[in-house]
Amino acid sequence: MATVDLLSNPRRAQEIELTRQSKQAALEKLLNQRNDYLETHPRARVDTAQKTVQARALKLKISGWLSFKTAGRKLVLEVDPDALAEERKLDGCYVIKTDLPVPRASTQVVHDRYKDLTRVEANFRTCKTVELELRPVHVRLEASTRGHVFVVMLAYRLIQELQQDWAGEDLTVEEGLKQLSGLCVTEVVVNGKIKDQLVPEGRPQVKKLLELAQVDLPKKLRYRGTVVSTKKKLTQSRPKRLK
Repeated sequence: MATVDLLSNPRRAQEIELTRQSKQAALEKLLNQRNDYLETHPRARVDTAQKTVQARALKLKISGWLSFKTAGRKLVLEVDPDALAEERKLDGCYVIKTDLPVPRASTQVVHDRYKDLTRVEANFRTCKTVELELRPVHVRLEASTRGHVFVVMLAYRLIQELQQDWAGEDLTVEEGLKQLSGLCVTEVVVNGKIKDQLVPEGRPQVKKLLELAQVDLPKKLRYRGTVVSTKKKLTQSRPKRLK
């Protein structure tokens, strides 16, 4: 037997109320423009102006509690308080339906698990399109694809850690990483060869982000002359084409 729970979000209710007020203000602006036009154009028809305002009200979906009447050659906006109060009853309300019986899952438990789904969706969105860009995948071998996804999931685990470490800072993880990207090493060249790579301290904000993440950078890096190639030849792995 399905269980249906009606919940309310006060923050969402406030957003809906602000949107409703914004729509009413936009309609009042149009109404004032039509009234000014009727006043300056004696031959203009009142019913035409009324149809224009009414069409806008229908488009904004506020005609249920707003109406218009004419006073001479002037349009007057009227608010139905009863209809408006009836519409406000469902502001911020939403329904969660589950097939779990009440003894097994209370309303709060169902609500919390529903909210967890939004976090899962946000996690996948982060992995696929935002900082990590899991897609599109430019690899063809199964081992390479698995390795690519594995590295992305490890990177996302680091993002979760940084979100906790930088929770008190007024920035996102993406903004923090952008600041850290400005930290570059200084190469020491002796007789035309790179000997060492010195790591500067960085700006105060960069130092703070590293301290919050509990990252201790070395003073210098020993250059070994190793070049890492990220490209793998696939000619041997590809099936031969039939002639």
